[in-house]
Amino acid sequence: MNIQCNGINDSRFIKPLQNIANLFFEHPTVSLTRVEEPDIEITFSIETETVAQASAHLQVKHTNQSFYATFQKEWLAFNNEKEQFKQVKLVVSHVYLSVLQDYTGMRQKWGFLTGVRPTKLLHNQMKMGTPLEEAHQYLRDNYLITDEKIELMQRIVDRQLSVVPDLYNLQDEVSIYIGIPFCPTKCAYCTFPAYAILGKQGRVDNFLAGLHYEIQEIGKWLKQKGIKITTIYYGGGTPTAITAEEMDALYEEMYQSFPDVANVREVTVEAGRPDTITPEKLEVLKKWNIDRISINPQSYTQETLKAIGRHHTVEETIEKFHLARNMGMKNINMDLIIGLPGEGVPEFQHTLDETEKLMPESLTVHTLSFKRASEMTKNKEKYKVADREEVENMMELAETWTKENGYTPYYLYRMKNILGNLENVGYALEGQDSIYNIIIMEEVQTIIGIGCGAASKFIDRRTGKITQFANPKEPLAYNMSFKEYTDKKIDILEELFSN
Repeated sequence: MNIQCNGINDSRFIKPLQNIANLFFEHPTVSLTRVEEPDIEITFSIETETVAQASAHLQVKHTNQSFYATFQKEWLAFNNEKEQFKQVKLVVSHVYLSVLQDYTGMRQKWGFLTGVRPTKLLHNQMKMGTPLEEAHQYLRDNYLITDEKIELMQRIVDRQLSVVPDLYNLQDEVSIYIGIPFCPTKCAYCTFPAYAILGKQGRVDNFLAGLHYEIQEIGKWLKQKGIKITTIYYGGGTPTAITAEEMDALYEEMYQSFPDVANVREVTVEAGRPDTITPEKLEVLKKWNIDRISINPQSYTQETLKAIGRHHTVEETIEKFHLARNMGMKNINMDLIIGLPGEGVPEFQHTLDETEKLMPESLTVHTLSFKRASEMTKNKEKYKVADREEVENMMELAETWTKENGYTPYYLYRMKNILGNLENVGYALEGQDSIYNIIIMEEVQTIIGIGCGAASKFIDRRTGKITQFANPKEPLAYNMSFKEYTDKKIDILEELFSN
């Protein structure tokens, strides 16, 4: 599908127009200049004097079909040119989505939102004291979000504020993310730092030395400044891919270096790959009072696990879940993925049926996303996935199943190139929600990333401005530069917490 857009000369529009076109078409091409054979032409008219207004006229090539839309908002006279552009982008996106919906007959339930964190929009309205109906109308009018998704957003926001009543007042504390970049194998859909650990013990040893250094230095700074830690989260990779002895030393370092770990609200360790879980590792977790872990089946169909590169069996997932439960793990999360290659409604129903036999305390239902650097994206013809309608049916199954089994949605995020333009939703039984997941999704607090590929998000306590800073993803590069990156993080923290 070739889309020629007339009346826009600013190249900054290419990316948002392309992202919205991706919601409707497979591999569309959007151009701001004339092309020889466009499938459709969309002509925009933009006004920015007293109002921010845009209109769009879509003409189908070689037919008499045409569609028209217009939208306007009060023009806000920002001094910041970036904010002015955002106003114009909003009205242009509004009419662009409207004519594409009319042309294709497809309704985008999230409107033209392609960002990761839609619930932040509702939180922002609530922080300003906007009455709920006005806040909901704001989402309908400005972003074309449907009532179904607004209701989901409201349920999640309400749940988050019940779980973390001081959610809007956590700026003076921090959370910690610790990245362990090793896995038994790398899954086909994965773009996280995840390197096969087998035969790489030297690289692991060097990495762990750098990780201990980072924990020591960041902990020293936090103690000097009297800054509390809200949550600590071990992710990856798979944090349980290292040995029990290495885990033990790492958690001991955490307790020695970080301030008041005993009173941190939550410590989570992703033990996502069942093939990394052993009785010895579970004993280490118990020793350090960690009982919140993830054991991720993704699917309960063995052929699917083989296709996506997960070298464990369905039976092993179930066996390791019972082992963890019997050894005192009181809060187990499980991840499921909708739309994995070769799977449709029957396979996903089977996954839900098997999950019901275990009843983990929390459950994250992901919709498959074709991440740019993943093996799956590079070889799409090899990984055939369900169509939009079947993916939506699977999501509806998940929504019904979680409700019937007492789970409530408590966080949500979206990704580009996600199947069906849907979402990833975290569900939890009462009192079992992950505080870290809420904090990272709503971006209310600085999160310090430690370890290989760990990304820090520094949030200015006064303005809310977010500064991102990432450690190297590759273990060798991390091993050569962890001291430099630690110093840089501390410099940023000094500035953030200077007054």
